[in-house]
Amino acid sequence: MSWTDERVELLKKLWSEGLSASQIAGRLGGVTRNAVIGKVHRLGLSGRATTSRVKSHRPRKRNPNAIKRPARARFPTAGNPAVRELYSGEPYIPAVEEIDIPEAQRKTIQSLEACSCRWPVGDPQTPDFYFCGGKAVPGLPYCEHHARRAFQAPAPKRRERESVETIRAAMARVEVEGSATAKEPTDA
Repeated sequence: MSWTDERVELLKKLWSEGLSASQIAGRLGGVTRNAVIGKVHRLGLSGRATTSRVKSHRPRKRNPNAIKRPARARFPTAGNPAVRELYSGEPYIPAVEEIDIPEAQRKTIQSLEACSCRWPVGDPQTPDFYFCGGKAVPGLPYCEHHARRAFQAPAPKRRERESVETIRAAMARVEVEGSATAKEPTDA
């Protein structure tokens, strides 16, 4: 199919009326939507009637009294399962000094293995820089000591804290009601 002068004029007319490329291709016949788009670009046609779909964005009115919700976590997962196993609920208290790593255990970047602890010790720009080199916890790049320093145990979610508090309050109410009914004499 070739673009004749008549077909080009019809294309310009339909384009200015605001028809879509698919509709124009259907009216012209023997031409695809992409061919219509290509010809429109080659002709440099730009000004066309706006359709109902093309509307400017209306800004929303802000309510100054609205309750601001805290932002949700970007990654709502509960953390690495390998790290969770290291914690039994007690918070990590950082050591004042780094543990003493034996010379034989220390590794350079070239001597690190898949199961070696990759905890950096010292300044990388000095010659005495090394990695811990201890036995890494499966699924983590660090040994147990350094994994405890690197990762914090996730804090319980507010929903979970509230549900625990609600259960405790309900249990306390049941105990109070139960002890009150046990003290009352019953007529038999």
